[in-house]
Amino acid sequence: MASIRHEVTIETAAEKVWDAVRDVGAIHTRLAPDFVTDTKLEGGARVVTFANGMTAKELIVDVDDAARRLVWAVVDSPRLTHHNASMQIFPEGAGRCRAVWTADILPSELAGYMRGLIEQGMNAIKKHLERG
Repeated sequence: MASIRHEVTIETAAEKVWDAVRDVGAIHTRLAPDFVTDTKLEGGARVVTFANGMTAKELIVDVDDAARRLVWAVVDSPRLTHHNASMQIFPEGAGRCRAVWTADILPSELAGYMRGLIEQGMNAIKKHLERG
């Protein structure tokens, strides 16, 4: 199993970043509109459409407001046999925070591809949220 961890510093208050992350049905408007073009809620899951045309159904596993941590799992993927991920927001002083995206995936051979997607996603999140 491959584990991927990527973190960025965002020059925006942790509360504001967490509010956008926890809004699980609004990735395309509040969190990363340059990376995600649509998000639809279906029961306890969301269907995410990415800018590259790919879609993923993500089961929302947990939204932990106290820890500022969101956990999701991709289900029904043609390429991945396992995908579990989380994003956690850590305050780092006034008007600044650190976002950490962690993903565990199988098959491990897709780690490079998934790492690239995670980096693109985090760059889009940082850019959008720092714009205000």
